[in-house]
Parts: sequence; C-alpha cells; structure tokens
Amino acid sequence: MPEYNKLVRDLIPQIIEKTGKKFETKILDEQDYLTALGAKLGEEVEEYFAADNAEDRLEELADVLEVVHALAHKDGTTMEEVEKVRQQKAEKRGGFKDKILLVEVEDD
Repeated sequence: MPEYNKLVRDLIPQIIEKTGKKFETKILDEQDYLTALGAKLGEEVEEYFAADNAEDRLEELADVLEVVHALAHKDGTTMEEVEKVRQQKAEKRGGFKDKILLVEVEDD
C-alpha cells in the first residue's frame, strides 16, 4: 500500500471509502497540523508553477487559497480580516503588478 503522509482535504477519506480501498488516516495535533499546512502550501505553489495552462493554474490557485483559508482559521482569524490587511498593505506599499525587482540599496 503506497504511503502518502500528507494533509488531504476533509472529504478525501469518504471518497476513498466509496472506492472500497483500504486506507489509514490520523488526526494531527496542532504543531503537526501547522507543519502539514506549510508542506501543503509549498506543494500547491509548486503545482501552480508546474501547470501548463491557465485552467490548471486556476485550479492550483484555488488549492493555494484553500490552504490560506485553513491557516487563517487556525490563527483564529477570517479571510475578510486577511483581505482587509492585504488591502491596507497594498495602499501603503503597493502590490506586485509593476514587476519591480529591487537590485540594491546603498548602506548608511
């Protein structure tokens, strides 16, 4: 039986169960959950950059966003609060649309 040892969406066990396959899961403690969310975020970002077309990238961005939702929930906040902070930072410091790469800054 292949080992995955990765965080999966909540309904995956039921989906696997419907296929009649045997599987094993466990519930993570808070620290392991945070570690698994970090690994899942990295996995989804890698899949975004590996995607060959806009449709696949959209799917991967949705997966990235799902992990961000989980991280916000774990920290006791909401996506509305995350979006509010994002907007405030964008107003103060801008976004990333202008593609600016900072090469160097003179030291004091």
